[in-house]
Amino acid sequence: MKYIITENEANQRIDKFLKRMLKDAPVSFIYKMFRQKDVKVNGKKAAIDYITKEGDEINIYIKPQLLEEFHKEALLRPVKADFEIIYEDENILVINKPKGLLVHGDQGEKRITLQNMVLNYLKEKREWDPNSLDGFIPSPAHRLDRNTTGIVIFGKNLPTLQELLELFRTRDQIEKKYTLLVRGNITNDGQISYSLLKDPDKKMVKVVPESKGGKSALTLYKRIKNYAFGYSLVEAELMTGRTHQLRVHFAAIGHPIVGDSKYGDFKVNEVFENMYGLKNQFLHASYFKFKEIPGKLAYLSGKEFRAPLPEKEQKILDSIARIN
Repeated sequence: MKYIITENEANQRIDKFLKRMLKDAPVSFIYKMFRQKDVKVNGKKAAIDYITKEGDEINIYIKPQLLEEFHKEALLRPVKADFEIIYEDENILVINKPKGLLVHGDQGEKRITLQNMVLNYLKEKREWDPNSLDGFIPSPAHRLDRNTTGIVIFGKNLPTLQELLELFRTRDQIEKKYTLLVRGNITNDGQISYSLLKDPDKKMVKVVPESKGGKSALTLYKRIKNYAFGYSLVEAELMTGRTHQLRVHFAAIGHPIVGDSKYGDFKVNEVFENMYGLKNQFLHASYFKFKEIPGKLAYLSGKEFRAPLPEKEQKILDSIARIN
């Protein structure tokens, strides 16, 4: 089989390219192909760590029945694409994620997920083909909890997704800010720097010193507004990206997020559920900015995205603002 590397497939290890192409092939089979010289680039034996370049001619010597067996269509579960698009171009898709929707599937839900909605949307637009031999699947560059709303960014091609993942890993050329309602009146802007440790068995995160395995975590915040009966609207910026970071950090300083069923004040949560129907944390990814970024996505430098609060959360703020 012959394949010409396009711009979208360049700049990746050739073994990873083959793993995407031959999704169901055992890893041992992929390695065996290289040992037996069954993979060639531009007519020459390919090293397993070769980095693909645009225009490379890849020749793969594989029996047709094995190719058919190992390259199966990506599993796409039909679902309505029910999401708000904040921005879209040929490389990225910026979405305002609604509450109650997983970004990725888990054991309990594999069909109604944000990624599955995006795949159906891009297939309908003919921007993604689940049968493509390159094996690439458009994916989010980061995650939000099921019940956290707001901005999620998807990469629509491999080079874009690679750059986005690196930006989110280093974090120095992006800004992510959240809007949250917390218990108690916050009087000053500040920062929270408690290190955190995830307990996979309890599916909880706790504050633990770095000397005992905690990972450093830093949150900056500023007060937007104080409300009657002791509540504050806060804007928080993540300087690190730990699991449940905002939820644990604000609980740790005595200002748990309203509605948070894991780390919050259960009596406060009960009041807001009874009065406003709020059943989950009042936490919204409201702002994202690309700073000065190089490469394929340089045109996005300085670009800002804002996601308005969900209707329910905005109505809560309007209501408590009227209480004197």
